Amino acid sequence: MKIKERLCNKEGWLRYRDTLRYSLHCCVRPFDGFWDLTHEKRGSMAAANTIVVLVLLTNLIKLGYTSFIFGAVNWDEVNMILTIAQFLAPFIIYCVANWCLTTLFDGKGKLSDIWMGTAYAMTPYVIIQIPLVIMSNFVTEEEGAFYEYFGYFSLIWCAMLIVASVMMIHDFLLGKAFLALVFSAVGMLIIVFILVLFFSLISDGFSYFYSIYKETVFRMY
Repeated sequence: MKIKERLCNKEGWLRYRDTLRYSLHCCVRPFDGFWDLTHEKRGSMAAANTIVVLVLLTNLIKLGYTSFIFGAVNWDEVNMILTIAQFLAPFIIYCVANWCLTTLFDGKGKLSDIWMGTAYAMTPYVIIQIPLVIMSNFVTEEEGAFYEYFGYFSLIWCAMLIVASVMMIHDFLLGKAFLALVFSAVGMLIIVFILVLFFSLISDGFSYFYSIYKETVFRMY
């Protein structure tokens, strides 16, 4: 019943629309936008998750519909799960690493704030990359410089918005925000190392007990 009430809640859908549309405001006025995003509750996790899903869909659309001139794809080597994980895993690890370093830099953002800010900062990627996919099918290789330029521009815009989000969410100055991002990158490497070590130990442990099981079965029969 609660799920049905939520689905039929008109006010909830209107807030979702407003918070999703607010991502456009963050793109053009990042400092005011990211401050109000968390401090004035102008954003929502639902809208942030929608943007994350849109980024994933954008990557899949690029993979499937970009002209072969700009991105030849061998579908026999494409792994959809790996394609999704190439964005989602670094995104999650960055948010966790940035949150873990919050206490060291006296940051004020919570994990949910960091997730929202980073997701909203990815809005230009969706806005620019989708038209670029269409554009790639109508331009020649000689005109491809425009395609490459706008592709890099979308990434640079997202990077600048991430810096602004760190500044506003954690109440940092520019220098401290850059320092926090550098340490966040180091934290991401440490998290990846710990995860690889953990799964390696789990794999070795499983192999060890499986070999004992095989040896026991072999001796019994």
